[in-house]
Amino acid sequence: MKQKKKTLKLKKNKKTEIPTDAIISGTVGRDFFLIICFVLFFSLLLFYPGDGSFFKLFAFNKSLSNNQSGQTVQEIIIIPYVFNPQITPSITASGAYVIDLTSATPLYSKNKDLKLLPASTVKVITALTGYKKFELDTVLTVKRKITDGQVAGFNVGEKLTFENVLYALLVHSGNDAAYVIADNYPGGYKEFIIAMNKTAEYLHMSSSRFTNPAGFDAQGQYITAFDLSLASRKLLENKELSKIVSTKSITISDIDFTYFHPLNNVNKLLGEIPGLAGLKTGYTEAAKENLVSFYTHKGKKFVIVILKSDDRFEDTKNIINWLNTNIGFKTYSI
Repeated sequence: MKQKKKTLKLKKNKKTEIPTDAIISGTVGRDFFLIICFVLFFSLLLFYPGDGSFFKLFAFNKSLSNNQSGQTVQEIIIIPYVFNPQITPSITASGAYVIDLTSATPLYSKNKDLKLLPASTVKVITALTGYKKFELDTVLTVKRKITDGQVAGFNVGEKLTFENVLYALLVHSGNDAAYVIADNYPGGYKEFIIAMNKTAEYLHMSSSRFTNPAGFDAQGQYITAFDLSLASRKLLENKELSKIVSTKSITISDIDFTYFHPLNNVNKLLGEIPGLAGLKTGYTEAAKENLVSFYTHKGKKFVIVILKSDDRFEDTKNIINWLNTNIGFKTYSI
């Protein structure tokens, strides 16, 4: 009986023994599965494109959806296209980029990634950076006198609301307004320059860098037509900033109504071309003529970027004419 018990015990052990290579294989398989799940999860977090038109069109591939009443409804998206790709606008600019604003579809491009001097178009970034920290009614103090280039004429010690400084910055393209924002930034001027570049990084402006808030020519300061379109799109999302850049003229004052500053938009196309509502000019001798425009035609919205042009206004006119005659729109039901 003792011998029989021993035999049964041995049989039991034999049945429950698991080979070492099987354990390793199972562990590897489990780990591989967990890794795949981890990668898929974070891929969705990082690269999920949201609920944009293109994502709905190509990813969901659905034609009908249910509303709250239970009835089926169609969703409509409108995508632009070029009638004749062989026809391009005649421009002198070294860099240019044109997009349909609603769908972010590129329509025309010329050296869109060429690094060029931004001149005063950098003030789009200055405005966006300042807007993150200041309320419109925040009072800023003029701490230095700026006389170079286009200025609003602020006086040292003058106190203005951030909103009025924005008008001086974006309407009149005042270099002194740019320095008022930078000098009053928490941490001071140097922190503001760091914040400007962080704003650019946040907007994925990977080919741009800034060293001053006004757009003065400086080593290490540059932008591309594509990057400027990203900054401009962000500005247009802000209703207050969008209203300011479309202002043709305005008079602002300090908070005590002691100093008054008449401001006139540098963009001479504003009020001349129906549908054109800003956005920002720029000029230095080295940068030549820069202009980013927001243009609306028959309900369709466009952003037009011109860099290093011999005639920014004529280039923009030619692009607008090209948009009006060579761009169509297709409607899709999804």
